[in-house]
Amino acid sequence: MTRQPMADPAPDGTADQMTDDAKTRRPAPAPGTHPSAALRAVPPTDRQRDRTSDRRPDRTADPRPDRAAEAATDRETGRPPDLTSGRRSSGAAGRTRGVGTRRRTRRAALVAVPLVLAALAWSGTAPGAGAAGAGAVPVRGAGGPGVSGVPGHQAFDTAPARAALARLLPRHAAQFTLVADPAAGADTFTVSGSEGAVTVRGSTGATLLTGVGWYLQHIAGADIGWPGDSIGLLPPQLPAVPAPVTRSALVPHRYALNDTDDGYSGPYRTFEQHQRQIDLLALHGINEVFVQVGAEYPYYRALQGFGYSPEELREWIPGPGHQSWWLLQNLSGFGGPVSERLMRERAELGGRIAEQLRGLGMTPVLPGFFGTVPPGFAARNAGARTVAQGDWAGFDRPDWLDPTSPAFAKLAAAYYAEQRAVFGDSAMYRMSPLHEGGTAGPVDVKAAAGAVQAALHAAHPGAVWAVLGWQDSPRAELLAGVDTSKMLILDGLSDRYNRLDREARWGGVPYAMGTIYNFGGHTTIGANTSVWIDRFGAWRAKPDSALKGIAYLPEATGTNPAAFDLFTDLAWEPGPVDQRAWFADFARRRYGRPDPEAAAAWEELRKGPYSTSSGLWSESQDSLFSARPSLTAAGAAYWSPKSMRYPAEGVRKALDHLLQVDPRLRGSSAYRFDLVDTARQALANHSRVLLPRIKAAYEAKDLASFRALTGQWQDAERQLDAVTGSDPNFLLGGWLAAARSWGADEAEQDRYEYDARSLLSVWGRRSTSEGGFLHDYANREWGGLIEGLYARRWAAYFGSLDEALVRGTAPREIDWHAFEEEWARQTTRDHGGAKGPSGDPYLLATAIATTLKAAR
Repeated sequence: MTRQPMADPAPDGTADQMTDDAKTRRPAPAPGTHPSAALRAVPPTDRQRDRTSDRRPDRTADPRPDRAAEAATDRETGRPPDLTSGRRSSGAAGRTRGVGTRRRTRRAALVAVPLVLAALAWSGTAPGAGAAGAGAVPVRGAGGPGVSGVPGHQAFDTAPARAALARLLPRHAAQFTLVADPAAGADTFTVSGSEGAVTVRGSTGATLLTGVGWYLQHIAGADIGWPGDSIGLLPPQLPAVPAPVTRSALVPHRYALNDTDDGYSGPYRTFEQHQRQIDLLALHGINEVFVQVGAEYPYYRALQGFGYSPEELREWIPGPGHQSWWLLQNLSGFGGPVSERLMRERAELGGRIAEQLRGLGMTPVLPGFFGTVPPGFAARNAGARTVAQGDWAGFDRPDWLDPTSPAFAKLAAAYYAEQRAVFGDSAMYRMSPLHEGGTAGPVDVKAAAGAVQAALHAAHPGAVWAVLGWQDSPRAELLAGVDTSKMLILDGLSDRYNRLDREARWGGVPYAMGTIYNFGGHTTIGANTSVWIDRFGAWRAKPDSALKGIAYLPEATGTNPAAFDLFTDLAWEPGPVDQRAWFADFARRRYGRPDPEAAAAWEELRKGPYSTSSGLWSESQDSLFSARPSLTAAGAAYWSPKSMRYPAEGVRKALDHLLQVDPRLRGSSAYRFDLVDTARQALANHSRVLLPRIKAAYEAKDLASFRALTGQWQDAERQLDAVTGSDPNFLLGGWLAAARSWGADEAEQDRYEYDARSLLSVWGRRSTSEGGFLHDYANREWGGLIEGLYARRWAAYFGSLDEALVRGTAPREIDWHAFEEEWARQTTRDHGGAKGPSGDPYLLATAIATTLKAAR
C-alpha cells in the first residue's frame, strides 16, 4: 500500500502475464497495513490511580480471588511477582492495603527495571542472556507448547481451561471433565463419555478446549461463533459420545491475528473482550496468537536510555488505533500524543493477555525488534547508522537502524529486556523488515537479517521468527541470512493468486497457509473457501512440502463466523473437507437444530459469497453506500474489488430463507447476527443496482426520476442504519465509548476518540487520505456510522446534483476530506453518548426483503 504504483507480485514460478488491471492498480493493502539516559517517569500514587480508575470501567481487574496466596507462592519459589495483574478491583476488596501494597511493588518493578537496563545496554551486556544473578531481569513466563524449543506435552494445570469452559458454557461446564494427558501426542485430544458426563483428554489446556469445540460441533450440534452462538438450545443433559474420538492437529503451527487486528478490530478493548477472543481461538484449535496490545511500552522505556526524553517519545508513538502500522514501520505520531499512564495500562493489559495464553498452553507471539527508531538516532548515538525509509501512503516512515551497526545489538538487548519485564518470554516473535516498500539503502540485507535474528536469539535462544509473506516479502536476501529452521512465513497470499509454488518461492522455508478475507474491518460476507480446501490438502501432500501451519489473518476479526469456523477446521479434519457438506452441517449447528430453511439459506451463501475464486482477490466487494459519493463509484475502499464477485441474487434468496426459519430457533444471538448481516449484505449489493440508475437519470436530465431514485437510495440508507443498529456487533457507539474510556480527562478522551473516528474515515492527514488513498479504507456498515457520516455525505452530493439540474449548471465541488475530517473531529460528548441496540432485527430485515422484492 505504498504511494508508488507497484504491481502485485507475480505468481510463483510462472511467466504468465497478469491482467492489465493487476499491472496498473496499486498493490492491495497488506495485513500489516492496509494500508537523557536516566528515567524521569514516576508511577502515580494509589490515590491518583484510584481517581483515574474511577473514570472508566476496570478493564484488567484480576478475576482470581486469592492473589495474596499466589504472591506468597511467588516468594517461596523465587518466581518473580506478576507485574501485570495488579489493577485494582472495582470492589471493596480491591481497596485493601494488601492489594495496594502488591500493586505498588509491581509498578515499582516496572519503573525500576529500565534503570538497570540502560547500564546493561551501554556495557554491551544482553540482559537475560546469562545466568540469573545480580542485575538479572525477571522472567514472567515461557512461550507455550507447539513451537520449537518448548516442550509440547507435559503435565499441566487444567484450571485455566476449566475457567474458560465456565465462561463459554456456563450452564453445562460441570458436565465436562477435563483431563491433562501427558502421554497424549502433541496437539491431540480424545473425547468420550455418556449423557451428561463428557470427558476430554488432551495435551494442553487449549487442546482440551479444542476437544470441547469438536464435541459441540459434531455431537451436541451447537455453535459458539465469532460472533453469535446457539448454546441456549443445548438440552439440560448433554448427549453421549457414541464412541471415543481422537483427533490430532495436522500441522504444528495454527497462528492467529493479523498485525492490523488490534487496530481494525478494536484498539481500546477490555481484558474481558481479549479473554473472550482467546477462548474462541482455543475452542477452534489455534495455538499461536499475536499479542500487540502494549507493544509501544518496551520502545518507550528502552529508547529513554538512548538519548530520548519521555516527551519526545510520547509524540513519536501513535494513538492505539494507529499503532499497528507504527510497529510495521509505516508511520509514527498520528493519533497521539499518548500519555504514559495509557502506555503503562496497555502494557499491563498486554501482559495479562500473554499470561492468559500461557495458562492455556498457547504461545503468545510478541513483536520483535528489527530496528525502528525515532528521528535523529544516529546523531544521538555514536557509531549508529540509520536509513531513511521514505514514504508510506503519504506518511513519513520511521528510520531504520542498520542491524549490522553496534548500536543495534545494544538497543535490541534493552528492548527485549524491557519487553520481558512486562510480557515475559516467548518462543515466537513477529517481525517484517522492509514491509511494503521499505528501503534497504546501503545496508546488506542478508547481513542485517542475520543480525536481527542474532539479537533475537541472544535474548530468546531458539525463538522462531515469524515473518509476513506479502508482496515481495520476505526477500531472498533476508532468508539467505538466517537460520531458516527458526523461521515461519505467514503467507498472506495463499488464497489470492493462482500458480503459487511456495517451496520454489521461499526455498523450502517453513510456512503457514494463510487467508486475508477481510480488509479494514469491512462488513462484507464471503471468502474463497473452496480455494482453502483445495490448496491445503494439495500443498500438504507435495513431496517437498514446507507447509507447517495455517495462519488466520483477516485484517479484522469477529465479522465472519462461517469463515473462521471453516478455515480453522482445516488443521484438524483428518480427511478432505467437503465444502457443501460442511456448510450443511454449519447451518444445523449454527441455530441449534436442523431446519430446512436455514439449510437453504446457507446453501445459497455457500454457492455465492463463500465460493469466490482466486486469481486477484481474497475479499468480496464492499458497499457503495459507504463509498465517497460519485456517480461512477465502484467501491468504497480504493483497494476493494470494483464489481460483484458473485451473483447478488443468492444473498437476497438467503435472506428470504432465513426469514422463514422456525420461530423457535430465532432467539439465539447466532440467528440474530446472521439475519442482520445477510439483510445488510443484500441491501448493500442493491446499491450497485441503484447507483447506475441514478447516474442515467442525472445524465438524461430527468429531474423527477433523479429525485425518485435518490429518494430510494436515502430510504435504503435509513433501513441499513436501522437494521445494523439492532445488533450489538454493528454499532459505532461502542467503538467510540471504548476509546473515550481510556482517557484520564476530557482532552485525552477527545484525542482517543479522534484516533478511533479517523481510522474509520480519513484514516490519516489530508496527504494520506487523498494522496495515499486511505480514506474509507476501514469503511463498515454500522448503526450510527451510516447515518452520521455516509448518509450525510451522499445527501450533500445528491443535493449538489439536484441543484445543478435545476439551474442547468455544473454541480458545485465538495471538499470531501474536510467533510470527513469534520465528522472525525466530533465527540460523543457533543453529540450524545453511546447507544445500545434498538429495534426488532426480524421486523427490520423483513422490511428490507420487501424493499428488495419491490425493486426487482
